[in-house]
Amino acid sequence: MFRELNFYSMILRIILSLFIGGILGFDRERKNRPAGFRTYILVCLGSTIVMMTNQYVYQMFDSGDPTRLGAQVVSGVGFLGAGTIILTGRNQVKGITTAAGIWAAACCGLTIGIGFYECAIAGGIAIFAVMALLQKLEGLLRKNSTTVELYLEYDNKMPFSDFLNHIRQNDLDIVSLEFSKNFIVPDNYGAVTLTISGKTKDSHDIILNLVKNAPGIIFFMELY
Repeated sequence: MFRELNFYSMILRIILSLFIGGILGFDRERKNRPAGFRTYILVCLGSTIVMMTNQYVYQMFDSGDPTRLGAQVVSGVGFLGAGTIILTGRNQVKGITTAAGIWAAACCGLTIGIGFYECAIAGGIAIFAVMALLQKLEGLLRKNSTTVELYLEYDNKMPFSDFLNHIRQNDLDIVSLEFSKNFIVPDNYGAVTLTISGKTKDSHDIILNLVKNAPGIIFFMELY
């Protein structure tokens, strides 16, 4: 009965989309991300309604493609997700995980809307686990990485080559280097994005400590 589109299955699907969308949005709201509780609920609920409408048209008129509107949601929600991705003045990309979460919430909504409840519940749990529980693992992997990408601001009075020599003298390699103009820093400061690579497991901490204590470095941040 709940696989077919009727009044009871419609209510069940709407409630389930509110529940799963709310769970996914709760984690982002707790972390004060751009798209939070209500955004995820609305995306999941809207996708569910679209999919039910498509199924209704298909059943009532016995024509058309039962997945056509769902396909439009999958591609169209990308515009919403793209709006949460920004490039900060210091060349740091923000909002990619939020955008991916919005897209995944829409996919869950479509799954609920067509009545594939098992997949919706299992997928919702998996998405929540990735967003909420794997953050610590991501941080651990990053900490154990031997390569670090950094954004630096330095005093132009000191040649940047002195900093490069400081890095190389500690048996570290400069993998990539890109100078950039940053309008939010004073004219006597320079800005650069570079990748530094080490050879040991504790290279991540070594690199950050070296940069922190390097002469002429005004500001630095690790890019993710």
